[in-house]
Amino acid sequence: MNSTMSLRLASVVATVGALLLTGCGSRATGPSAISADYSAGDRSILAGEWVYEDGGAVVLRLDDQGNGTYTFKDGRFETMQLNGRTWIGKWSQKENDREGGFRVTLSADSVEGEGTWWYERIGADRSPSEKGGTFHLTRKTSVTRLGDTPPAP
Repeated sequence: MNSTMSLRLASVVATVGALLLTGCGSRATGPSAISADYSAGDRSILAGEWVYEDGGAVVLRLDDQGNGTYTFKDGRFETMQLNGRTWIGKWSQKENDREGGFRVTLSADSVEGEGTWWYERIGADRSPSEKGGTFHLTRKTSVTRLGDTPPAP
């Protein structure tokens, strides 16, 4: 094979390889983009009961817009935005006159999440120096796991 033909062949192989890699790269990111877009703006995935864990555990009861209540300090939870797996909102507690914000990163299947919360107001103080914290959310489910099913008689 002469050198001109070798250079052309190498060029063609490099071009085809680059196209294959680019094409494969696009396909590989497609499914994750679709699953992330599935929940974009669809707040109904937040409806139901969630266990909020931050030292202790509290049950949040949310409607199909991601808004609801919890019993600790007569708490309220309000969803402001759901974008992909990022859930942003506000919380308030009537009994101790506090409110703030939160941000949660949901799992790919939207059944749990890791979050951060902060204060925006404590009583009349609209610039509180107290810090917030982190929490974990888990969707409550009534589905019985196979391992919990009693054996047949």
